[in-house]
Amino acid sequence: MGERNVGVAMDFSACSKAALRWASINLARAGDRLVLLHVNPSYQIEHGVVHLWEQDGSPLIPLYEFSDPLIAKRYGVTPDNETLDILAQVANQRQVEVVAKVYWGDPMKKICEGIEKIPLHCLVVGSRGLSKVKRALLGSVSSYVVNHATCPVTVVKESAF
Repeated sequence: MGERNVGVAMDFSACSKAALRWASINLARAGDRLVLLHVNPSYQIEHGVVHLWEQDGSPLIPLYEFSDPLIAKRYGVTPDNETLDILAQVANQRQVEVVAKVYWGDPMKKICEGIEKIPLHCLVVGSRGLSKVKRALLGSVSSYVVNHATCPVTVVKESAF
């Protein structure tokens, strides 16, 4: 089987890291490309760079650039060490190419857009396990993505990992 683009939605929360851990152990295999999707909800233009990518998101950012705090900051992200460690491990131990893609805007819509445009073969998202009431009020990104994605979506509960 050829190269697959395996996506993981990442907001650096505990539940999205659980999703990343799950994907790196259970899904990613040699030759795959692991694509970390991050959506900045704000349109703050910090260094005059963001407006270039506001529409279609950043280019695919290689792991070595994403791991560099100065470069990551240009994209409006501050990946934590735990996330970077998981990514380095999957890249080194599983021979998986790791890249990041940063979007600006509504996470629900941008994740679904990314699925089609990158394109992703599958996506893993974390679930915060919100109560039904909170989910009804807030709208759950994972629920929306499951219902609108054009590829298979795996939802990983934080407690599962």
